[in-house]
Formats: sequence, C-alpha cells, structure tokens
Amino acid sequence: MRIITKRLPANHNLFFYSCDHEGNILRHDKGFEQMIHMMLSEYRGCKNNYALDLGDPIEAIQVDDPRYHYSTVNPKTPLPMLQMYQAIKHRKPIAHLILGMNESNHPRKLWRFGPITETICNELKIPFATWSSKYILRDSRGQLMYKVYTTHGRLAINSRARDPKQRRLTNELTLKNQLSPMMADCIIQAKAHIHKIINCHPESELYMTDDGDKIKQGYTQDGEIDQTASYIHPDNRYYIAVGSFLRLYGEGVSGYAEIAEYPPIELGFQIAYIRNKHVQGIDPIYLD
Repeated sequence: MRIITKRLPANHNLFFYSCDHEGNILRHDKGFEQMIHMMLSEYRGCKNNYALDLGDPIEAIQVDDPRYHYSTVNPKTPLPMLQMYQAIKHRKPIAHLILGMNESNHPRKLWRFGPITETICNELKIPFATWSSKYILRDSRGQLMYKVYTTHGRLAINSRARDPKQRRLTNELTLKNQLSPMMADCIIQAKAHIHKIINCHPESELYMTDDGDKIKQGYTQDGEIDQTASYIHPDNRYYIAVGSFLRLYGEGVSGYAEIAEYPPIELGFQIAYIRNKHVQGIDPIYLD
C-alpha cells in the first residue's frame, strides 16, 4: 500500500486504465493510441487530464508458463525486457499526466528477473503505487478535494446469470462488496485484473420525512455528498472495474483467454470527470 498526494486543478478529468499487456499479439494497439490521444485532448469541455495506471503494462509470459504459446507473442517484443522498453516508450507522451502505476500479477510473477513495474515507473518518473494505493487529491491551495483507492486486484467477478440485466447487477454488487470495505474515505474505488468494464454508481433513493405539519419527500442524492468526509457511506461511493486492452479473439490464433472459455469482454477504460472539486460521474469508454 502506498499513499500518494497530488495537487490538481478544481476542474479536471481522471483516466483509469490497465491491462495493456504489451508483447501479446492480441493487444489493442489502436485502442491504446486512442486513449493517449484523448488524454492529450479536451474531454467534456476540460483539457486538464490526468491518469491512474492500474498495472499489467506487459505480458511477461515466458516459455515455461502454461499460458505461453508462440503464436500469440508479438515478434517485435518477444522478451519481457523488450516489452518493458516498449511499455515505457508508449507512455512517454503521457508520463507527465500519470499520477501512479500499480504493481500487478504479470510483471510481479517475474520478480526473479527484477522489479519490472518499479523500473517502468522510475524511467517515466512517476510514483510506484505498489499493489494497492490511495490517492489524496488536493486543490491548488492544498485543500482536500477527494480521495481515490486503486488496486490491481485478484478476485474474479463472473456472474453466470442467464438474464443480462441480472448479470450486470450481480457484477456491480460483487464489485461493490469487494471494494467497499477497503477505504471508507475514498469516493472512487477502482480495480483492474478482471478485464471487465463495470460501473457501480451511487443511486438516488426516495425517502419520507415531515416539516412538523405535512409529510414531505426527498431523495438521497439531492445535495452534494461530502467527498472530504472521513467516512463516506458505501452507497455514496463510485466503484469501477477499469477494463483492458487485450482482445479475446485474433485471426488465426487462440489466446489463453479463448482457451479458458472466458466470455466476450468489452475493451476500454474509464474517465471520471471532476468539476468544481466534486466528482460528477464516471464514463466508460468502449473500444471497437
């Protein structure tokens, strides 16, 4: 765990992404380039863009790994060291925007080779965020705006419900149950690893009260949530799974995800938009 404090403008966008898997031929190269272009452009009327990288920047699978197959290895970057250099190269245009990078299972498995994630972070001059991290985000004067919890993650989220609505809801609640106990003062809690885009946002709920004379109604989201509180109710937080850039299928090849019979996945990332120091919402960005 690492706590990282940054000062950001009152209006900004925060990109959440992970699971780039540099070195796998099924990597969505154009999708990653699209994300970089978006980071360097205006989004929702704001050009102040920043990013959190939740890990797995490289494939890091060697020939003695059961998941390895020569047909899925990118011939330009077949070795972990080459993958590491390529991951650094791809992130250099946005290195000044990345607030931190989490440790993750693919590079961590090669710990005997060396600290891959830390090396990438050192080369890019960005914070190494360990497996899990907490970001304290302040305004230009040093006043707290909000906090974010990120982890690469380990636990799976795989609903087998037949109805798509039930699957979506079950996945959202599973994500919430996994993340909500972690950091009670973080308005956004995010994980990666599962290669899914999931958004579990606060829901507005009707309640009844009185004014001493008549019964009145209200809604739980009528006023802004105190995002600087030491305890934010679990129902008032944003829980997200940030997606990936690794395709399930490729022409003429079969990756380990296909062989494991993983269901179709939506590639992409997520963008939180913060206005006047307040998290307004989080948009999922889906890639073709």
